[in-house]
Amino acid sequence: MAASRPTVLLVDDDPDLLKLVGTRLTSAGYEVVAVESAEAALARLSVQRPQVVVTDLRLQGLDGMALFQSIRASDPALPVIVLTAHGTIPDAVEATASGVFAYLTKPYDPAVLLAKVAQAITLSGGTDPAAESGWCRDIVTRSAAMQTVLSEAKMVAAGDAAVLIQGESGTGKELLARAIHQASPRREGPFVAINCGAIPEQLLESELFGHVKGAFTGAHRPHTGLIQTAHGGTLFLDEIGDMPTLLQVKLLRVLQDREVRPVGAIQATRVDVRFISATHRDLRQAVEEGRFREDLYYRLAVVTLKLPALAERREDIPLLANHYLGILARKYRKEITGFSAEALEALMAAPWPGNVRQLANVVEQCCALTTTPVIPASLVTRALRENPTEVLSYAEAKARFERDYLIQLLKLTRGNVAEAARLAQRNRTEFYRLLRRANLQPGMFKYDHLPDVASGEEAES
Repeated sequence: MAASRPTVLLVDDDPDLLKLVGTRLTSAGYEVVAVESAEAALARLSVQRPQVVVTDLRLQGLDGMALFQSIRASDPALPVIVLTAHGTIPDAVEATASGVFAYLTKPYDPAVLLAKVAQAITLSGGTDPAAESGWCRDIVTRSAAMQTVLSEAKMVAAGDAAVLIQGESGTGKELLARAIHQASPRREGPFVAINCGAIPEQLLESELFGHVKGAFTGAHRPHTGLIQTAHGGTLFLDEIGDMPTLLQVKLLRVLQDREVRPVGAIQATRVDVRFISATHRDLRQAVEEGRFREDLYYRLAVVTLKLPALAERREDIPLLANHYLGILARKYRKEITGFSAEALEALMAAPWPGNVRQLANVVEQCCALTTTPVIPASLVTRALRENPTEVLSYAEAKARFERDYLIQLLKLTRGNVAEAARLAQRNRTEFYRLLRRANLQPGMFKYDHLPDVASGEEAES
């Protein structure tokens, strides 16, 4: 099916000019909706979202700037181009500072207008097809590459086949896994996620498979593993390529027999779990090098989905940036209406080695530091310079690992510091010092249902 043409909403109270500009835009391949007043434009916007609005400044009734302000209040990602026969430099400065995409004076140069319209459509968020589908509403995209992945994911979701999601760090592998779960017959069951690369081997085994009382030193009570916790639902194994070899053998047995045997247990328990795994590594290469079991690979990769890097879906950058901006503006309690055209250009041109996660970080820094309703290019440039990649420094990586390790110990021991210190082979005084440095309180873990203190409240990724 042919893709629909981009729509331009054209507003001018001069019928001759409306016809002339409309004809030029239509000849350039655009779908044109022409109206003669701001009021008519707002009525049209309530039933159809164009990709760009081109409006005269002087109109009967509401003027072009009033129309722009109304649009900005309800849809900050929709670009507006203002045409005027009465423009001055101060007017242009004020309009662009307010967030108008472009300010062109009449008589206008048709080539310049067409270039600005094309640029606005490229840089605007456009529509969000994923938002129309509840199962993947958290995945913000309009790119063809992502639509292909989502189409495949929707088909896979209907069955129970194991899925391997491949993609660079920060591309949103867990978001896709959650979407598959939401689209599956298991949607009413639990979705349980674990990062196989963030937990030490001895803790990972207990977290996944559980243990019985007395299974090892400090195991004073039984612990239900995440595989059993996911019974009737989906288990998401993030960074499966980092799973230790011995645990790969145990996981393979679960996949083959659909039974799990907790550490120290004599009997196994039947489980009904759908497995989705993810990795940024090349698992085929890991198999060839003997770092990952071939039989486990084929069990996990019945269907493989590959998420594109953000640099491969650049048309999504403005859409994602405005999506995060809306969330973060509320978080910081700021009246932020959008990015300047130059700021969007800077976002579009960036290499994004950290993918969507890096983009969210850049937008958050801009949101935290901006003092104007429209985020200028200077803030974007600064944020990009200070967030060149998602690679952590050694000290940051060590601190993050240490905190995750302490959290897992406290979860395992239900906040018993003496047991946790014994498992970590540290004395209690030193262990308390580590907890203080990581800003962790043992009392947070003395409950059956624990808060997710590792990730905190969220919004992708």
